[in-house]
Amino acid sequence: MTMHLLEVKDLRIYFKVREGWVEAVDGVSFFVDEGETLGIVGESGCGKTTTAYAITQLLPKNAYVKGGEILFKGRDLLQYINRDGTINLFHPEIRKVRWRDISIIFQGAMDALNPVYKVGRQIEEAILAHPDALGKMAYLELSENQKHTSKAMQEAARRRVEELYDIVGIAKDRIDKYPHEYSGGMKQRALIAMALALNPPLMIADEPTTALDVITQYKILGEIKNIQKEYRMAMIMISHDISTVAEISDRMAVMYAGRLAETGNTLDLFMDPRHPYTMGLLNSIPTIKGDKETLLARLQSIPGSPPPLVNPPGGCRFHPRCPFAKSVCSRETPEATVVGPNHVVWCHKAAAESAGDEW
Repeated sequence: MTMHLLEVKDLRIYFKVREGWVEAVDGVSFFVDEGETLGIVGESGCGKTTTAYAITQLLPKNAYVKGGEILFKGRDLLQYINRDGTINLFHPEIRKVRWRDISIIFQGAMDALNPVYKVGRQIEEAILAHPDALGKMAYLELSENQKHTSKAMQEAARRRVEELYDIVGIAKDRIDKYPHEYSGGMKQRALIAMALALNPPLMIADEPTTALDVITQYKILGEIKNIQKEYRMAMIMISHDISTVAEISDRMAVMYAGRLAETGNTLDLFMDPRHPYTMGLLNSIPTIKGDKETLLARLQSIPGSPPPLVNPPGGCRFHPRCPFAKSVCSRETPEATVVGPNHVVWCHKAAAESAGDEW
């Protein structure tokens, strides 16, 4: 049996708040293989970012792991959490994994960089925290006597930053500038450079084009795709925009209210969506093809709003907004139904249709 690069099994992450427990991620499972891109999509608050931060173990103090596994190259990263289920941000084994094996492009480049440090210095710090990984790149160019001197290490890290700026298309004279001296697009490129610093096998991109104009979005997505292909990196692309994720993903996972709604190959989800929520996301994408009347008739929004996760609805969490909902949808949580190769749906309607029953 082939081992996946990353496999998340029945992950449950809850947040403790004054009103009770927020069921942010509730039984989520997926995998990512070497060199492929998994897109995770859904409305704001559905658990996408919480899932990403659980993988990198960057969750806040009020987050609790209630169950599940996060297997990276066969090793469960959740074995390093505290006994009460809280995250140990500074566990030495997890710190070895971050940036060297799993990097992340944080959501919101405007706030992700420290405003009082030069941008290049911040990238250098990420590199210097992992001298063993640097040893596979510029560090090898140093002599044996130089390898143990901080000055030589800093020079090697600086060379790596210069290489990264060439890769992401930022002029080298910007390395020693502060974040406020960068444009929004340059900050986003700098975060991409930081994520690529140690050539990790897996990169997580959390809304990497948020707050950028359409032209800059297109350029940055193209850069990410080219870099990933060149270095054979696996990637998890997170976005609320299903059309953006479809541009670069091989497979997609649709999340709603902390749970998975549908997973499958990107083309299958676009050509044959089986969950009503996936259908709603696709129907809300505007297009310029066809006559005006047809376009307006096809373009539809999803009624209502996502439910509160402190006290989520029973059964299928989408049923209050679903045009196909029946009484069973509010009573019973849908099981996973396989409707095609790598195509899984959590929906009573899809399960009935797959069994040949009318709905």
